Amino acid sequence: MTVVVVTRNRRRDLERSLPRHESPVILLDNGSTDGTPALVRRRFPHIQVVELGRNLGAPARNLGVRLARTPYVAFADDDSWWADGALRRAADVLDAHPRLAVLAARMLVGPEERLDPICMDMAASPLAAEPDLPGPAVLGFLACGAVVRRKMYLAAGGFDDVVFFFGEEERLALDLAAAGWGLAYVEDVVAHHHPSPSRDARGRLALATRNAVLNAVLRRPWPVVARVMLTAARGGPAERRGLRDALRRLPRALTRRRVLSPSLEAARRSLELPRS
Repeated sequence: MTVVVVTRNRRRDLERSLPRHESPVILLDNGSTDGTPALVRRRFPHIQVVELGRNLGAPARNLGVRLARTPYVAFADDDSWWADGALRRAADVLDAHPRLAVLAARMLVGPEERLDPICMDMAASPLAAEPDLPGPAVLGFLACGAVVRRKMYLAAGGFDDVVFFFGEEERLALDLAAAGWGLAYVEDVVAHHHPSPSRDARGRLALATRNAVLNAVLRRPWPVVARVMLTAARGGPAERRGLRDALRRLPRALTRRRVLSPSLEAARRSLELPRS
């Protein structure tokens, strides 16, 4: 198992998180200007540091996966790490379930270890149970709490530079499912995430809106694309900004558009239905 971490100007977070990793780590630096690479080489000489020189966003993980020499790769952010023994358990699960391409772990947030709401959604997934998977079938995951089968991740293209960052998991999850691979939530594999409290809420909302539009353009039918765009247009300033940003990336998204099969689209749509 190899852990792939992508960072940019987060040296303080890395000083806290890097000592907690049990497996070999490949650190991809997305053009930090705060001395992160030098710090990591000095403090953690056993970690492989790759300086990218610029911000490649989530696709920087692709290089880390290509450099890894293990069949499984776990992702972590600079403010996250895996619980003791979690990756040994993940490897056992992947060994026992050969169709599993993505293992989505239980993510505990902050010192109080709150369960991430996305994990609650995955645990209650409405998708049909698949007997050859080790937990509820899912069509999404949190990158910083996921373990992937290296070969299948690369075959599906990894993360792409259209979405770039934030919500980058959706297109990859859909493409893996379209290729017949399984994705499952496995509750007894645990990761920890201690996000910085000083986050730009409006900026993240704009990013989420932009990438919801782009993910829809990449894989969903046109009526769904229209609905997502209309929702953004009717939203507040952050949502409208996200829509404008998406329109700038629209030509690239259109060149990579590949609509889901009717059965997979129906499964994806079931995730949007209200739950009782």
